[in-house]
Amino acid sequence: MKKDITIPEVENVFLAAIQEWSDDFMEKVWNIYLINDSDFQLDSTMVVSKAFGTLDGEMKKTSLLRHAFLEIPPVSVVKIEMVEKSVLALNNEFMVTFFIGNTLYDRKFFFIANTINEKNLEEVPILFVDGIIVR
Repeated sequence: MKKDITIPEVENVFLAAIQEWSDDFMEKVWNIYLINDSDFQLDSTMVVSKAFGTLDGEMKKTSLLRHAFLEIPPVSVVKIEMVEKSVLALNNEFMVTFFIGNTLYDRKFFFIANTINEKNLEEVPILFVDGIIVR
């Protein structure tokens, strides 16, 4: 029975953390973007995020945040959320679920604790700015 279930692999869809100026906070903040670098439209996309880990010897966990996007066109970018400074020291998990046609795709992306920083920058496709990419 298990051998009959095929789980499609997510390709050319990934996340990037990009540091940008915020007029609200009057400083640079890290924003998370969903990048669709495929030739297909993503339909009914759901992103669930949380952060967890040990901070000062104590286990910490944030609330779940949920984001929904009806359609994400091919070769495009969608801003998901801002990551608060204190959460950068935790593991940040993003569960992304979407449809391409009638096929459901599902993938977890992790920004490991303390990896969202200026030392790990690389150029983000489509946006052509520096950021931290998780594939």
